[in-house]
Amino acid sequence: MEMIKTTGELLFALLILIGALLSAVSAIGLIRLPDVYLRSHAAAKSATLGVLCVLVGAFLYFAFFQDHISAKLLLGIVFVFITAPLSAHLTGRAAYRSGVPHWDRRIQDDLKEVLEKEQVIPVTPERDIPQEQR
Repeated sequence: MEMIKTTGELLFALLILIGALLSAVSAIGLIRLPDVYLRSHAAAKSATLGVLCVLVGAFLYFAFFQDHISAKLLLGIVFVFITAPLSAHLTGRAAYRSGVPHWDRRIQDDLKEVLEKEQVIPVTPERDIPQEQR
C-alpha cells in the first residue's frame, strides 16, 4: 500500500512539474517570438496546457491523498480550458483585422483572400507587397 501511495505522489508531482516546465516554455516563447500572432500561439498552447497540468495534478493529489474534492480546482480547470484558447483566438483576430503586420519571414496568409472577397478588411500597402520584395 505504501508503494502505491509513493508512486501516486510521484506521478502527481511529475504532472505538476511538467505543467511548470510548459509554463516556463510559454514565458520564453512570449519573450522570444517575433510577432503578436506567434506570441499568442505560445500563450494559448503551452500556457494553457501548463496551467491545466498543474491544476489537474493538484486536483488529483487532493482527491486521492487528502480525500477532498475541490470544486474550486474543477472550476479553474474548466474556465482555463474554455477561456484561454478563446481569448488567444480573439486577440489574434483583432490584431489581424486591425492591420498588425506579420513576421517578415511568413510563408502564406490564407485569411487575406477570404476577407478581401468579403471586403471585411481594408487592403493595406503592407499586405499588398509580395513576400519576395520585403
